[in-house]
Amino acid sequence: MRILFLTSELFHFVKTGGLADVAKALPLELSHRGHELRIMLPCYSKINNWSSLPIVAELSLDNAPNSDRISFRVRESRLGNITVWLIEHEYYFNRNNLYAENNVAYPDNGERFAFFSAACLQTVQHLDFRPDIVHCNDWHTALTPMLLKTKYRSSEYFSNTKSVLTVHNGAFQGIFDRSQLWMLPDIAHSNNDNITHGYANINYLKAGVFYADKINAVSPSYAEELTTFLGGHGMAQNYMARINDLCGIVNGCDYSDWDPLVDKNIPFHFSIEHQGNKSLCKYLLQEITSLPICDVPVFGMVCRLTAQKGINLLIPILNDFLQHRVQLILIGTGEPELESTLTKISQEHPDKFVFKSLYDNDLAHLIEAGADFFLMPSLFEPCGLNQMYSLAYGTLPIVRAVGGLKDTIIHYDEDRENATGFIFFEPEPNALLTCLRRVLIFYLQEPEELQRLRDNAMRIRYEWKNSAEEYEIMYYSALQK
Repeated sequence: MRILFLTSELFHFVKTGGLADVAKALPLELSHRGHELRIMLPCYSKINNWSSLPIVAELSLDNAPNSDRISFRVRESRLGNITVWLIEHEYYFNRNNLYAENNVAYPDNGERFAFFSAACLQTVQHLDFRPDIVHCNDWHTALTPMLLKTKYRSSEYFSNTKSVLTVHNGAFQGIFDRSQLWMLPDIAHSNNDNITHGYANINYLKAGVFYADKINAVSPSYAEELTTFLGGHGMAQNYMARINDLCGIVNGCDYSDWDPLVDKNIPFHFSIEHQGNKSLCKYLLQEITSLPICDVPVFGMVCRLTAQKGINLLIPILNDFLQHRVQLILIGTGEPELESTLTKISQEHPDKFVFKSLYDNDLAHLIEAGADFFLMPSLFEPCGLNQMYSLAYGTLPIVRAVGGLKDTIIHYDEDRENATGFIFFEPEPNALLTCLRRVLIFYLQEPEELQRLRDNAMRIRYEWKNSAEEYEIMYYSALQK
């Protein structure tokens, strides 16, 4: 198949979250399996050396008012053996960040990504890449299936093209005033209740769910949750209406980046057969975070500081948990109020709790390698990647029973023989504290069981080749519609 992969971020180019990892690993695996791919990405000014990339096209958006305002360039790069086309527009993408500054979203995000979706389809025509599948990701590219079914409905070029939409996080839907779609009047003036949010707004994710030929969530459990009142984020009926075209496919893990035997970001390597260097990683982690170097259980956490990630479950019980002989290292950025609270608690417990308001890739890898346990108390988690990374490093995940966390971790209290971590169920601070204390007792009293669970965890592999096979099935199903 010829597959056009549209994404708002791509690892090794620019990244804010797990979408970037998926956008790298899945296309590479599909290419390895013999498919022909192109990846399209906004040409953000944060991309290293973007201005040195060759220009392969200079275009203006077709049939749009004020077309001079939306002229753009296309630059070309490579990801392995895959061609990457970057849409360059000075006003839309030459900014300090991708989506927001100071935790405030850019007010014209709707306009920026409406432009990007339209520019992608025009570019592939100009550069003569006729896709069988257009694979869209989250709200940023979710208008593309609608464009294929409306603006390009009679187009011979796209007559055999089908669209797929992957929902990585259904809480972010891209709801914008119609005026932001001025360059796409057919969408801006639509009265279709299936894509609107009130009279004045268009919901980009709704548009994708309504018009895409196939839809998938990034785990089977999350696909089920999207069809429920609590898990659908206001769109449960939209997903239910497409239930026959909705499936869940667990993300794979990119072990070329996350394998303790070859990880370039850690100084001491180890494997399931030779785990001694994991202790050295732990001591180094303690040293560089200025924690006492000692044999206490170390808990790690790397996440965006939002309610979704369960920070509001952790904060109320942190002081109680830190009364025990434990160490906790948490890194991440996000809501200023949460950052401030965590900073204050870390100052009160300097020998037990380290909080760093940053994302540091080297430190994130060392946390995965050196911690004993990895904490993911998410309120919802479409798939999650850190729990997969943790398994590879023998760092036992502590997760809540939601989405991809439930699909990828085997709870010790439910299946001791095959267990790979610990799960708590209720989204309550005390439920988390009870689980943490239960894990602490386990660490202190059952060192042989702890080692057995580490071995179990390190044997688990979520390979992208398995996920790619399921994506192929979905693609072929779309082509048969």
